[in-house]
Amino acid sequence: MTGFAAAHATGQGWADIAKACVESLRRQGAESDGANLGFLYVTDALADDLTSILTFLRQTLAIDDWVGTVGLGICAGRNEYHDQAAAAVLTGRFDADGFRVFPALRGGLGQMPAPIRDWAGEGAAPFAVVHGDPQNPRLPAILEEIAGALSSFLVGGLTASRKPASQIAGDLASGGISGVLFGPDVQVATGLSQGCAPVAEPHWVTETEDGVIMSIDGRPALEVMKEDIGELLARDLARAAGYIHAAFPVPGSDTRDYLVRSLVGIDPNRGWIAVGSRIETGDRMMFVRRDPTAAAADLTDMVDNLASRLPGPPRAGLYFSCVARGPNMFGGSGREMELIVDRLGDFPLVGFYGNGEISNARLYGYTGVLALFV
Repeated sequence: MTGFAAAHATGQGWADIAKACVESLRRQGAESDGANLGFLYVTDALADDLTSILTFLRQTLAIDDWVGTVGLGICAGRNEYHDQAAAAVLTGRFDADGFRVFPALRGGLGQMPAPIRDWAGEGAAPFAVVHGDPQNPRLPAILEEIAGALSSFLVGGLTASRKPASQIAGDLASGGISGVLFGPDVQVATGLSQGCAPVAEPHWVTETEDGVIMSIDGRPALEVMKEDIGELLARDLARAAGYIHAAFPVPGSDTRDYLVRSLVGIDPNRGWIAVGSRIETGDRMMFVRRDPTAAAADLTDMVDNLASRLPGPPRAGLYFSCVARGPNMFGGSGREMELIVDRLGDFPLVGFYGNGEISNARLYGYTGVLALFV
């Protein structure tokens, strides 16, 4: 036994789905193996039933500690579930003192319960899986505060739901960042895959205000954008706005690690562009395109790179992907997950499709974040 087991199911009602997951986990020995932490992801068709599902799993599997959230889609192994009622569960066995579940932090690290913060100490919780509420405008600051104060590498995703946007952190939570901190004995490997490809070299933002970029490299912003994206797309700016995005390279890294933000407005008369992000004069930026072929190649490269760093087959994994990926980007349900499993083999793997992804405490978009327990 690896100490982990995963299950997934779809159906007409939450009870049948939860029972099917439990039966699968029992066949894999989740109870006899001493599992003491569970991850639960459900599609938003089950958002109203999340409390019932959580209660059922806790009682039938005798696992007290749970984390998770709601996504517009979920994934498990080679499978993806979109626009249907479905749940995915991962259970694992950890040393009792090797992890701590923490509740939603809506304002900052000061809301972390003292016993958990004392347990984490200085650098004693190097890794965390977190879930966030996209409606909280302080999320980037909270993530940075948690990572900085606890010396933790944070991965996870933001809830995506057309119904209640709930997280699981012991019990149901909402409004902030919640999740589980792991001690140094829990070994993990992580990777980030971009869903966009650069169309030109980075530039400098030379004039901006309130998310509106007026000039790039001292020239009208729209003029630079048209030059970068090419004449064909430049003729149809409405189409370009859905295909082309702005990206901001992460300081200290090459252009492979960048934060993608949507274009939310174009002023052809003034030559300005508006970006869904806070921007400062002097920021580096580039234009990128959403490209299924490039996204598949980047995901393949990321997984292959992870595989080369693993001491052996992964024991389990969590995958956090963007709602704009999955079949919307890869052309068919399950294709994104197949790219992972085909290279790493079959192992307990679950995750969800959210409103944003978290890697190294940064908020990303259009990406896939893979965390492997090794």
